[in-house]
Amino acid sequence: MNKIFHKTVSTVFGLGMAPFAPGTFGALGAVLFLYILKLTDTHLGITVYSALIVALTLLGTWSTSHVIKEWGDDPSRVVVDEFVGLLIAIYLLPLSHMNIWGAFILFRFFDILKPLGIRYLDTRIKGAWGVMLDDALAGIYSFLVLYAIHTFF
Repeated sequence: MNKIFHKTVSTVFGLGMAPFAPGTFGALGAVLFLYILKLTDTHLGITVYSALIVALTLLGTWSTSHVIKEWGDDPSRVVVDEFVGLLIAIYLLPLSHMNIWGAFILFRFFDILKPLGIRYLDTRIKGAWGVMLDDALAGIYSFLVLYAIHTFF
């Protein structure tokens, strides 16, 4: 595959080229995707949604492994990890406005502060997997909090 393909995937169609807060723009790309699903009343089902997360994680890791050769380790332009992390954050939950924006806020909180082992993954695992895994864990923590809120409140 060519460089343009890998840059398109890793920047989520250029969202990572935002002049400020590219990670936020990557996560907002996932918000837009979720709203498209919501507004078109598209129900992917757990199997398809799970496969989408796995496929985007693998594709994002593969494309990131190509662009870090040129851009360096964990470049801010790579936002496919934020996109996937937000999809994980709303896993199994209804696509309501509250859940989408709750997932966004929680994910950005965990992604920026990097508590509970997220910083460990971010600093210790190098390369494309390191780029992807810390945001996957931030997405998992976001999901757990949002799921608990959704279940108990």
